[in-house]
Amino acid sequence: MGENQTSVTEFLLLGFPLSPRMQVLLFGLFSLLFAFTLLGNGVILGLISFDPQLHTPMYFFICHLATVDIAYACNTVPQMLANLLRPARPISFAGCMTQTFLFLTFALTECFLLVVMSCDRYMAICHPLRYSAIMSWRVCITLAVTSWTLAALLALEDMVLLLPLPFCGPQKVNHFFCEILAILKLACADTHLNEIIVLVGAGSVLVGPLSAVVVSYGHILRAVLKIQSGEGRRKAFSTCSSHLCVVGLFYGTAIVMYVGPQHGDPQEQKKYLLLFHSLFNPMLNPLIYSLRNREVSAALKRRLEKERPS
Repeated sequence: MGENQTSVTEFLLLGFPLSPRMQVLLFGLFSLLFAFTLLGNGVILGLISFDPQLHTPMYFFICHLATVDIAYACNTVPQMLANLLRPARPISFAGCMTQTFLFLTFALTECFLLVVMSCDRYMAICHPLRYSAIMSWRVCITLAVTSWTLAALLALEDMVLLLPLPFCGPQKVNHFFCEILAILKLACADTHLNEIIVLVGAGSVLVGPLSAVVVSYGHILRAVLKIQSGEGRRKAFSTCSSHLCVVGLFYGTAIVMYVGPQHGDPQEQKKYLLLFHSLFNPMLNPLIYSLRNREVSAALKRRLEKERPS
């Protein structure tokens, strides 16, 4: 490395190459979606916290999922909104690394929570008599803490490989947030091994948990088909439909991103897919749980009726 090269102290997030008018329109739209994300997940957290009928393991994990969605959106969307009003806005090196670490942590936590929730549904439907004993509060808390801790450790592993790399310019990140692969492209060193480790790690985290979800729902489907009454089948499926929709959104986007067909500019495609992950997924999750879950809808009605003046 030449002596005239200096370390980068900040990065410029390029965001989306759009006209100023389109950027203002998107700022308004994304601000509205971000507000809906905070409101929807906040309502889910409030309902579950204050309604005793929702104090069950399934809703305990939904609380954690809503918390992840709020944190996920707050980590990337405000910076993106600021960049739409002021393109190529700088972000400090420390801020960029922190954003990368938090993004990885929240994404991995959601991945693990979805697996835990599928196991919870498996125990509830396939082993209903033993469900209360197996899914005790101690077990639920342990599973939630393990999901957060394991996600943070895996994210830290990627950061340990990223931080020692020299960054001496250019400082323009072709993304709307500090995505790890986009940052690696700016390092003044050979990052081929780093990229392989990141992609292999992402593939492993994608395939392993998704396989566990598929196996769990395979057993669930077999158990439901053995139920004689149509009402019993409907009730069993209704407890799983919301979770399956969320799983489909999360893993569907990830699969398209990593193993889907590549047309045009893959970097631009991944930017829009990660935009969906960061903005639309966290907004849609509470809608799915409120519209497709009768217990949540009933809890919302009870809360509204309680607040309504007599």
